Amino acid sequence: MLNLAILISGRGSNMEAILRSIEEGQITNVRPKVVVSNRSESPGLKLAAQKFGVPTHVLCKGNDKTLSFEDELVQVLDQFGIDPKTGVICLAGFMRILSPIIVQKYTMRILNVHPSLLPAFPGLHAQRQALEYGAKISGCTIHFVDTGVDTGPILIQRAVTIFDNDTEESLTQRILEIEHILYPEALRVFSEGKLKIDGRRVSITDSKTKNRNEKA
Repeated sequence: MLNLAILISGRGSNMEAILRSIEEGQITNVRPKVVVSNRSESPGLKLAAQKFGVPTHVLCKGNDKTLSFEDELVQVLDQFGIDPKTGVICLAGFMRILSPIIVQKYTMRILNVHPSLLPAFPGLHAQRQALEYGAKISGCTIHFVDTGVDTGPILIQRAVTIFDNDTEESLTQRILEIEHILYPEALRVFSEGKLKIDGRRVSITDSKTKNRNEKA
């Protein structure tokens, strides 16, 4: 059983998708322990606590002035049993880049979602980047976090067609719908040990997930 921490900054829609999948028994090897936000006004905090009964913690620029943000985050993760061997961390709209200290401590234990088919269009406003570039296909990627920005090994991707009349808002919404399916799926295969990792190459040994990178 893995102990899960979810890091958010906003409404937490991907967080909700993950917690619902756990609640409904689609993910059975993961136990939600804490939702952490760097913003006290994040709507996802109330959602996590009231709808799913998951403890929450606000980490705004270091509540303990004697600790750095990174040290305090590690302290919170340790408090809730999120360790590098039995823990997993899901970034779900967490609008802060984790330091190398955190990434190296939890190597290959931190997952993130990005609204493009990486390595295309990393960083902020990926949907806008795709539209401005004139891309015909975009999508979403679930990847491990490394010390770069959206450069970690890729677990799962799913393509989304870009239509001629798409706006940033419409493309964002269609990609988000796929994220809500793909992120819980990635967490499930990770928690069940159905990944084979060789350098940057991540192979999925689960028959329900393998070769399902179809267009949506």
